[in-house]
Amino acid sequence: QVQLVESGGGLVQAGGSLRVSCAASGRTFSSYVMGWFRQAPGRERDFVAASRSGGIVDYADSLKGRFTISRDNAKNTVYLQMNSLKPEDTAVYYCAADVRWDSRRFAREWHYWGQGTQVTVSS
Repeated sequence: QVQLVESGGGLVQAGGSLRVSCAASGRTFSSYVMGWFRQAPGRERDFVAASRSGGIVDYADSLKGRFTISRDNAKNTVYLQMNSLKPEDTAVYYCAADVRWDSRRFAREWHYWGQGTQVTVSS
């Protein structure tokens, strides 16, 4: 069982930056694939980024260059650094964990979820 708790969301102006964090319980954090998804009102939960052991990462094509996922295995924490934010980045951001990498871009394939943190970007 893995419990995930996000933090760091908030209100930021367009062009600004924000970092959200996700703290995970459990003793095998380093073995998990960790991911970030986001969901805007009336829309599906979309893949943002994922990280696995060995420093391997993946990003949604539209977010490459602006968003960076990182993890600190000693702290059982994964981060999402978001730069050059746009109003269309406004969403609830969810942290997720699973053991599989191949299905990382599909929300329905992830086993563990956090409660989400709201990110609002004003124009």
